[in-house]
Amino acid sequence: MTIWNLGSINVDIVFAVPHILAPGETLASTGRQVFLGGKGANMSVAAARAAARVNHIGAVGHDGKWAAERLLEYGVDTRNIALLDTDTAQAIIMVDPDGENAIILHPGANVEIPQASLQTAMAEAETGDWLVIQNETNLQRTAASLGKKMGLKVAYAAAPFDAERVMAVLPHLDFLILNAVEAEQLAVATGKSPADLPVRDIIVTLGADGADWYGLNGKQHFDAIDVDPVDTTGAGDTFTGYVLAGLDRGMTMEDAINQATKASALMVTRHGTADVIPDLSEVLAFTP
Repeated sequence: MTIWNLGSINVDIVFAVPHILAPGETLASTGRQVFLGGKGANMSVAAARAAARVNHIGAVGHDGKWAAERLLEYGVDTRNIALLDTDTAQAIIMVDPDGENAIILHPGANVEIPQASLQTAMAEAETGDWLVIQNETNLQRTAASLGKKMGLKVAYAAAPFDAERVMAVLPHLDFLILNAVEAEQLAVATGKSPADLPVRDIIVTLGADGADWYGLNGKQHFDAIDVDPVDTTGAGDTFTGYVLAGLDRGMTMEDAINQATKASALMVTRHGTADVIPDLSEVLAFTP
């Protein structure tokens, strides 16, 4: 089957800093690197490296043609990435010595994805394929509704969190993934805990505390793997991409989560985003 990802594509400019910048503070960085990034691109690369067939639906400006080309190099189908007369999205990322980060995002082409790109992609989709959306692009509600009507399994990473957007797509979802803070925000917006939401499978990621899966048999907890983190950027996206790839390949949710936990543990030991996501052979060889 295929994972269709309506997802963001960013140029990630990562600055190593002694600490996360405070309001009014000027701070010299100790390093600077440029990576392919964006939640969507990260998920596409992670799923492709986890041996899934991935088709990315998105947009870049002329300054970001290299980003689409790099996705192709990483095994992602890029035919539905539009080239627009606008800026490619950028993320300015600060990372401190403990691996914590702060991010400024310029959305650029990510919020101008043409509806024609989505429609062209969906014309090739088949019943049983996965459709993945998240909050760094436009067209989420349109995509979720269309995907559900076509018999696709619809997955949603609710980040960056926006209560209205979540509520708009909730009726169409088969799978929802969000972190603990986002789960709290959603509970406030809906008055419901994850266990009470009308979605078949929900995963709440808990950082160093692991993840909780809410499925048909109730809540199940999965422990994180203890590693020394150097950069947490992209770890959640890596986890999501690996879970979806596992499910697409017929794994049980438990096995998909356990494999994704290993992938995200490896990810936080590396500096960077999409370019350093571990491939399946590394994950299978990883012995915590």
